[in-house]
Amino acid sequence: MDTATLDPVDELIVAESPLATAVWVLGRPSLVPVSGEDTTAWSDDCRDLTAIPESLRLNPLTTKECSTPVVWMGLPSSLDELDELLGTLWRLLGPDAHIVAGGRIKHMARSMNDVAARWFDDVHASLGVRKARVLHFSSPREHPAVTGEWPRTNTVNGLTIRAHGGVFHTTGLDAGTSLLLDHLDAIAADVNTDVVDLGCGNGIISAHLARRLPDATVNATDVSWQAVDSTRLTARANGLDIVTHWCDGLSVLPDQSVDVVVTNPPFHRGTAQDHAPTLAMLADAARVLRPGGSLWCVYNNHLPWASHLRRTVGPTRQVARNRQYTVTRTVRG
Repeated sequence: MDTATLDPVDELIVAESPLATAVWVLGRPSLVPVSGEDTTAWSDDCRDLTAIPESLRLNPLTTKECSTPVVWMGLPSSLDELDELLGTLWRLLGPDAHIVAGGRIKHMARSMNDVAARWFDDVHASLGVRKARVLHFSSPREHPAVTGEWPRTNTVNGLTIRAHGGVFHTTGLDAGTSLLLDHLDAIAADVNTDVVDLGCGNGIISAHLARRLPDATVNATDVSWQAVDSTRLTARANGLDIVTHWCDGLSVLPDQSVDVVVTNPPFHRGTAQDHAPTLAMLADAARVLRPGGSLWCVYNNHLPWASHLRRTVGPTRQVARNRQYTVTRTVRG
C-alpha cells in the first residue's frame, strides 16, 4: 500500500484503520487507490466523483445493503450531514461496523462526537498528527437516539421543502435567498420559456419559479447529489415540474438556451473558501443565456462580484441591498 502521495488526513485514516478485506470510502476519493482490491466509494460532489471508477460507486443514501463493515470517510462540515450519514451507516453496516472519519483539527468540534454518540456506543478520537485527527465510531447502539428522519420536511411560503442534511440551510429559507425572492415578479417577467436555478440547494428557488411560471421550463443544477435529490423531493412534494441536473455549474446546458439564470451561489467548497469555481460558473452564464437574457444573483456585500459580472456577462445593476446581501440583475449583450 503506497501512501507516499496522501495528505495528512488520508495518511491518518489509513494508519488508524482496523485490518479489513473490504473498505467503503466516502467523501475522500484520494483514498481509493490505496484502499485495496475490494473497495466501494462515493462522493457527493460530482467534481470529485470523476476520480472514482463507475464500477466502484455506491451511494450510501440510495443503497439498500452493504456487506462492508469498515468505512473510511471525510468528516462533513455540517452536523446535519454527519447525522444523516451516520444514521444511514448504522442501518447498513451491522454490528461489526467500524468507521474511521478524518479531518483537519481546526474544522473539528466536540459536537461531532455528540452526534456520533446518538448512533454508536464507542466514539473516540485519535491523537492529532500534523494538524489532522480521526474519530472512530463502532459498536452500533441497540436503541439510537434518533432526533428525526432524513430527509427532513418543512413548510416555507406555502411550499413543502424537503432536504438532506448536507444541503445549505437544510429545509429553511436563508436571508440572501429571501431577499432575492422578494423580486420574484421581476424575475418572472424576464422569462419567456426557460429559466435555470444555478446551485439549486434544497430547491426553494426552483419551486417558487415553477409555481409562478407553470408554462416555463425550470431547470435546476448543482454539484451536490444531495442538493439535486432534495430539489427533486421538493418538486415532488409540491406537484411541480422541475428538470434537475447533477453537474458542474451549467455544463449540461447548451449555448443560448435559457432566458434567465437565477442563483445564490456558494463561495466555499467544503470547509475551504474558494471563489474560483463560482466565478467561472457565473461567467458561463453568458454562454447559456440568450442575447438580452438576464442573470439574477444574490451575494454577500463584501464580495466584489458586480465587477466580475459586468466584465464577463454584461451590464449589471444593483436591484436591492440590505446590511448583509446584494441582489443584482445582469443583462447579456
